[in-house]
Amino acid sequence: MQRAADDPAAILYTSGTSGQAKGAVLTHANLLLHAITANRLLNSPMLLDTHLVMLPLSHVFAATVNMHAGFATASTLVLMPRFDPRTAWQLIESERVTFLAGVPTVYWRLLNEIGLLPADRQLRCAVSAGAALPVPINEAFARHVSIPIHEGYGLTETSPTVTFSRSDSPVRPGSVGVPIWGADVKLVRPDGKTIEGADEIGEIAVRGHNVMIGYHNRPDETAEVLRDGWLHTGDLGRREADGWYYIIDRAKDVIIRGGYNVYPREVEDVLMTHEGVALAAVIGVPHPSHGEEVKAVIVRKPGACVTEDEVIRWSRDQLAAYKYPRIVSFVDHLPLTATGKPLKRELS
Repeated sequence: MQRAADDPAAILYTSGTSGQAKGAVLTHANLLLHAITANRLLNSPMLLDTHLVMLPLSHVFAATVNMHAGFATASTLVLMPRFDPRTAWQLIESERVTFLAGVPTVYWRLLNEIGLLPADRQLRCAVSAGAALPVPINEAFARHVSIPIHEGYGLTETSPTVTFSRSDSPVRPGSVGVPIWGADVKLVRPDGKTIEGADEIGEIAVRGHNVMIGYHNRPDETAEVLRDGWLHTGDLGRREADGWYYIIDRAKDVIIRGGYNVYPREVEDVLMTHEGVALAAVIGVPHPSHGEEVKAVIVRKPGACVTEDEVIRWSRDQLAAYKYPRIVSFVDHLPLTATGKPLKRELS
């Protein structure tokens, strides 16, 4: 049967990190144009890449950046039934892998097994999305593996890419790059007005060929995010004067302590520079006078014996008085989705 460009092609579900998962309805045009765009961004149109698929193909990131974009260039896809960093390094060597795409925790786990990094490797490109990539992880990967991680930003609702680091420019750690071809991006204040200048924080809104037609059987939720031709993402960002974007945090994750906004990602990035901290997730917990208090949930580096008091004292010297965590707890593992994104709603 003949299909139109705007006919539904797939229903891909959101990760559900901040609530119940919803099915984003993507069209044939969404998926086809994204495959073409992804290969242009990654300098892949004339290359036969070998992808190591480290995420489930049911997830929009792997489905589009690995499978659709890979098929479009007749590239090879090396599938991992379940991600394991030791196996990944072995496959990177034995299958002569050239292309990696993963969420930040994938790269963190690879770095934890950096002793297995093969000397004979063909890696040319590494891409991260799905969650904010901590700057220390990007810097460590570039130092050990000799290629930077290009960071992008997107959602299941946007097929998924919205912005991406330009391959013809040096990587800017912490930045998710510039809008892709065919996508308009703007920042919006709480009153709905568009932010025109640079370096002001606002909600990211998107329109273009990458935006879904709606959530499957959820008209109210669709109307809530698709307004006036724009998809309102619920993510907060800022834009530099030359158009490069930075993700600040999910609007729902912002902690309001004593009337001040605390952005968890900023605190997490600082905590990850501590020599004893491997991973950190920052959340807000109820407080009788401040409204919310800042809490850090930390995974220690192997062999580290950093204590709660030490982290609090250290972070007090690194952050403004209203930002540093007063509560610290340690866990062996953070709760993660199937694709490796931290499930903050399961932390308390």
